[in-house]
Amino acid sequence: MNVEYLEFVKRKTKLDEPSGFDIHEADVGFGGMPLKDFQRHIVKWALRRGRAATFANTGLGKTAMQTTWAGHVAEHAGGAVLIAAPLCVARQTQQEAKKFGVHVEYVREMPADPQGVYVTNYEMLDEFEPEAFAGVVLDESSILKNRDGKTRTRIINDWKRCPYRLSCTATPSPNDYMELGNQSEFLGIMGMDEMLAMFFTHDGGDTSKWRLKGHGRKKFWQWLASWAVTIRLPSDLGFDDTGYILPALHMHEHLVASQYGDDMFTSIAQSLTERRQAKKETLEQRVAKVAEIVAQEPGESWLIWCHTNDEADLLRKSIPESVEIRGSDHLLRKEDAINGFLDGTVRVLITKPSIAGMGLNLQHCARMAFVGLDDSFEQMYQAVRRCWRFGQAREVHSHIVSAESLGAIKANVESKERQMEAMQASMVEHMVGMMQREVQSAGVEKAEYNPTQDMVLPAWVA
Repeated sequence: MNVEYLEFVKRKTKLDEPSGFDIHEADVGFGGMPLKDFQRHIVKWALRRGRAATFANTGLGKTAMQTTWAGHVAEHAGGAVLIAAPLCVARQTQQEAKKFGVHVEYVREMPADPQGVYVTNYEMLDEFEPEAFAGVVLDESSILKNRDGKTRTRIINDWKRCPYRLSCTATPSPNDYMELGNQSEFLGIMGMDEMLAMFFTHDGGDTSKWRLKGHGRKKFWQWLASWAVTIRLPSDLGFDDTGYILPALHMHEHLVASQYGDDMFTSIAQSLTERRQAKKETLEQRVAKVAEIVAQEPGESWLIWCHTNDEADLLRKSIPESVEIRGSDHLLRKEDAINGFLDGTVRVLITKPSIAGMGLNLQHCARMAFVGLDDSFEQMYQAVRRCWRFGQAREVHSHIVSAESLGAIKANVESKERQMEAMQASMVEHMVGMMQREVQSAGVEKAEYNPTQDMVLPAWVA
């Protein structure tokens, strides 16, 4: 490879320049509960960046960081910042922000004269005028991962002129790098197509199978670390992990008998049609097993995850004291059920990962059960992390009830889990030094040099 081409690549991979503002580290926050050292450094870095992403593991305080960031942006710009959050999370965001001294108003339509920090649900985002806001925060921004989705396209286009943008999620999608391109495009760092052309090559005709170019690997991670922080533990950024060691997670697998297949052997359902049929045939057995498990610990709060309305209907009939949330429910009913589960008036909550599997803090609960699995590892990961997250004081028990005939789903989920762990490890391995320099440098306070006397040079210098 000739020198001229290497110089051309070097010029093309310029790091995105910060577009935000600096504040003194001691001034980060609003007088409520103090942020942890690593949180304060990340907020200061993100403010200096202006447009940034925080990929922080569940329970590391994304809500505290994003609301503090939003408060400082609103104060600096003399305007308003809008936080978009998943269903049922907006109220928790408002309550959590209050602990840290940030006033956040929950709204479902455009305020008459927006000032300060607001939070709304993604479902309500069309009701707001982007030009009226100085900043926007996407909570659980993995909603952008569907590249062709209408929601993704609308959010990127509507908010592309907003000067301050923050993207927050627990972890990028485990099975492809394209979600990083979505985040980059939302933040105005680099377009998806440009990122893929610069750093990636794709295998064969499947355009979703992208891999990093060998000679561009280091440049890619360096570019990513300039605008994103990926943190599994505070030690990833050089801080102390005290208070961030999770209690044990116990995964219990229960297999019910299945008649799917021939008379002698149970077959493993492979196609989507076969899996649906196998699930239908084992519905009653799986639900009965979940009800049995819940009945064994009547003093515990239980979070029951399902994937179909048929499962939800039968679970509700089989488990006393249970309350179900489904997609067709009114927003207020969903919020009432979630709040009831949080305050203890609802002991058993039945719902789907697609409805309540992202963003909610449910550490008061240490028992959950899945009445089966689907192929979405991300949904299962997020569902488990509603309870098993930093801040959980007890060991968590998660029961997975499946059928022998659904083994292919379990294998697929386990494969994606390994992919996620490998991707996270690779990201941190490549980015840790660069991230530490970026974030730690944001916390360095430099005294201004203000000379008060003219310098007199000795005669021999002249």
